[in-house]
Amino acid sequence: MSSIGIIANPASGKDIRRLVSYATTIDNQEKVNIVKRIVLAAQSLEIDTIWIMPDTFQIGYTVISDLLKEEKLHIDCQVMEIPLTASAEDTTTAAVEMEKLGVGCVIVLGGDGTSRAVAKGLKDTPLLPLSTGTNNVYPTMTEGTVAGMAAAVIARMANPKECCIQDKRIEVYRNGVFSDIALIDAVITDDLWIGAKAIWDAEKLKHIFVTRCHPASIGFSSAAGCIQIVKDSDPHGLALTLEETGEKIIAPIAAGILAPLSYSKAERMPLGMPMELVMEWDCMVALDGERELRGKKGDRLAFTITQNGPWRVEIRKTLKKAVEMGLYKRF
Repeated sequence: MSSIGIIANPASGKDIRRLVSYATTIDNQEKVNIVKRIVLAAQSLEIDTIWIMPDTFQIGYTVISDLLKEEKLHIDCQVMEIPLTASAEDTTTAAVEMEKLGVGCVIVLGGDGTSRAVAKGLKDTPLLPLSTGTNNVYPTMTEGTVAGMAAAVIARMANPKECCIQDKRIEVYRNGVFSDIALIDAVITDDLWIGAKAIWDAEKLKHIFVTRCHPASIGFSSAAGCIQIVKDSDPHGLALTLEETGEKIIAPIAAGILAPLSYSKAERMPLGMPMELVMEWDCMVALDGERELRGKKGDRLAFTITQNGPWRVEIRKTLKKAVEMGLYKRF
């Protein structure tokens, strides 16, 4: 029996960055349509069961109801029964439960923050992230049909990790105690206001740590990418120290916005080598674009890049493998 999971974040792509930039908005009805295409494609490649995370917009229930009315749903498709908190905890909980159910692949609709929340709940299950958020360095713009096909193939493979890459992640420690992770970037800011969790004011940034970076990305990792490119497969990351008197650059930190930044240091971060700072002021640490961790003056904050990230599906490689396996043939 083969199965996949679908996690669609109804809140992705709706934060404060819509007010201060020109980012695309993908509404929840479009997320419903994307999930429908995923379900139908996975069904066509003979997946037996699909589990969908419950959410406040009821994306999963709408998908199932609509497809049943249209007489297009012919497999077991269910919304999971887990309690809702209307927070990122729902996403992590759903990922944990999907892994317990033994799904072969988890498809995620959201931005970097949603993928991060899922990664916190998965250990070995392959992850396929689709871009429907604001900062979309980690997830990709992929047609839902293609994503459904790839997830179905991964779930039916004997060794799915041959079509996956294990990503890097940033592990954050405060005073020697493990605190949290980021998949793309961890940013230290002196902006303590957390009314809106999304971070967008470049003038308040002090340090940026990235697992990968490129100027083609949108978000604070692009600042590092405008200095040096780090690929997802490179055995290191990069750390920037920002100071007003440093070397000046501009970087695409938000949609339509190239902001000026000044940096004094750009340091390579080898895997497993922590970079530690003793804070001289109260601060916030933003993880994949969202303020999550508060630091106090005197705290020791350490950032270590490891290869302990999720197993991310390489879509084109997967669909090529499907050709070799003869999964498109009908007799």
